[in-house]
Amino acid sequence: MLKAKVHAASIFDRDGIKQLLEDTGELFPRLSHLWLDAGYNGKGKGKDWIQKVLGWTAEIVKRPRRWVRVPAGEEPPPYPKGFIVLPRRWVVERSFSWTGQNRRMSKDYERVPQTSEAFMYVAMSRLMVRRLARQ
Repeated sequence: MLKAKVHAASIFDRDGIKQLLEDTGELFPRLSHLWLDAGYNGKGKGKDWIQKVLGWTAEIVKRPRRWVRVPAGEEPPPYPKGFIVLPRRWVVERSFSWTGQNRRMSKDYERVPQTSEAFMYVAMSRLMVRRLARQ
């Protein structure tokens, strides 16, 4: 994890990304591409803001299309049911799982967002130290 930002639930993700990334270009100059989910669509929001203001590339990871054009006389392939692994989305979900394994991060105990951010850094630092100690 490079950076974390915890904000009120009343702020949409596509608006909160501005708070997260406002000084990221200076901290991580090699960063140039982001993968986003569909919640970051919208003119002047999320993906559009990243491309115009930061000059980075951004890609929206989408679910597979339900309807596919099929030649006459053939049946369309069945649409997959249940959970679908989306490209690059697994990275985010895996990271949530890692932090959720820390008892303090399993529930929202904190009253101040900055405390939650601090514990995110503690959880990921603990994970990295354990990995380094194994080697």
